[in-house]
Amino acid sequence: MKTWEELKPFQKLFTAVGLDSSEKGNPPSKFARVFAKVREAGLKVVAHAGEEGPPAYIREALDLLQAVRIDHGVRCTEDPALVKELARKKIPLTTCPLSNVRLGVYRKLEEHPLKQLLEAGVSVTANADDPPYFGGYLLKNWTECIRALALEARHVTQLAQNSFTGSFLPEPEKKKWIGEVEKFSSKMGAT
Repeated sequence: MKTWEELKPFQKLFTAVGLDSSEKGNPPSKFARVFAKVREAGLKVVAHAGEEGPPAYIREALDLLQAVRIDHGVRCTEDPALVKELARKKIPLTTCPLSNVRLGVYRKLEEHPLKQLLEAGVSVTANADDPPYFGGYLLKNWTECIRALALEARHVTQLAQNSFTGSFLPEPEKKKWIGEVEKFSSKMGAT
């Protein structure tokens, strides 16, 4: 709550406020009051949930915090109904595959559910999480996932489109960049 109070004079500079850091012992429900104030101020909510914490943390982030995007969220695969809900509601998941392996969420990248989530219609993206600490900037996350998960051109195209869909860019900007991805993909014969 103190952080929110300190941010309030600058809130016009922000689009969203996110819950982050270690999930262990920190379910989203602990932060419901502060994120109610964030929403009252007209800002979007994003939440780190379902990486080290269970799928129930993703549900709490959606139901209690009313998060419009979930950072990580990979453990949703343990709850098939949640995966369907995420796909149906088009809730973006900003996965960070290399850090998920580094943190021990998965023993090796080949176990990561990125491709499985894409196939299930979830608006999943591949991102970098504290690259100097976890190893791997954005390009390395993408290239390593392409190799380890045997991603096809259609998967890579969908990841790129999802990154714009899940952004907080104004709608005309989103459409412009998604159109650019589609043009490039068509030119490369990737669709």
